[in-house]
Amino acid sequence: MDLKEQYKDKSVLITGGAGAIGSNLMHQLRHICKDVVVVDDLSSGHQYNVGNWGNVIFRQGTICNEKFLESIFKTYKFDIVFHLASNFANQSSVDNPKKDLTTNGMGMLDVLLNAEKNGVKRFVYTSSSCVYGNQAGRLSEDMPNGKLDTPYAITKLLGEHYCKFFYTQYKLPVVILRYFNVYGEGEMPGEYRNVIPNFINTALHERPLTITGTGEETRSFCYVGDIVEGTLVAGVKQEAVGETINLGNPKETKIIELAYKINEITHNAQGIEYIPRRKWDSIQSRKPDISKAKEILGFKPRTPLSKGLANTTRWVRGKMESGLC
Repeated sequence: MDLKEQYKDKSVLITGGAGAIGSNLMHQLRHICKDVVVVDDLSSGHQYNVGNWGNVIFRQGTICNEKFLESIFKTYKFDIVFHLASNFANQSSVDNPKKDLTTNGMGMLDVLLNAEKNGVKRFVYTSSSCVYGNQAGRLSEDMPNGKLDTPYAITKLLGEHYCKFFYTQYKLPVVILRYFNVYGEGEMPGEYRNVIPNFINTALHERPLTITGTGEETRSFCYVGDIVEGTLVAGVKQEAVGETINLGNPKETKIIELAYKINEITHNAQGIEYIPRRKWDSIQSRKPDISKAKEILGFKPRTPLSKGLANTTRWVRGKMESGLC
């Protein structure tokens, strides 16, 4: 598929566009779109991820502000909406369940309402592998949802149900993407961030990496560049409309192996320490079935973990040297 041809005359909105995935998506779209509007409240994203580009418009604000959202949709006539803004992620939702529901529930619904009202031609909702709950084996889209362990998992599934309602009730062309453990440039380390940037930051500061649990738990890590590639196709492929599609890398990695790799890349000699598993975290493994993504989107993750970790480490080190983390 010629993405440049498909996007060349399009006006695109990215909510949460100052985050890791959103900003990488923006940098691809700015080369091929007529214009790109990024909306972010900077609660977890960073404006330096967006930069300053001629056809990119940054608007700071929250999707929970109805008047702000209405003005964005009235001012810019969007062809495609990529909805990535959310209260991220599991631990944050446990600590702040009302904020999680406000952002991932009401905020998400308001984005949908504005998209439908203003005739958006494609609405791409980024969901999460968390909606599968605690289930073993390869996870496919036709499986029933398991036991949901956090408010984040609950509200991401809620968003999926609203998307399906708008698709059947109003014929809004929606695509639901379930992301699996995305990592890469653009994500700063922090209390509520993912394991990879936090491991890298800790290792670069020459401290032992802390593993919650045994370290034998596995995750399927997927590099942000590969995720963005699949997301771009979902934004224009007609066969994707109305579908729920996994995006991830089926290759599993033990957390202990991840820690060893990062210590090796960063030359951190401080080793590893263990602490008890978090109360809500019962997931031993999470592995996507991506056969549907291959069939509909032609999706194939190409970036080996070693290369992705090296790229991410360079990015985090650069931010450290700039005094940003």
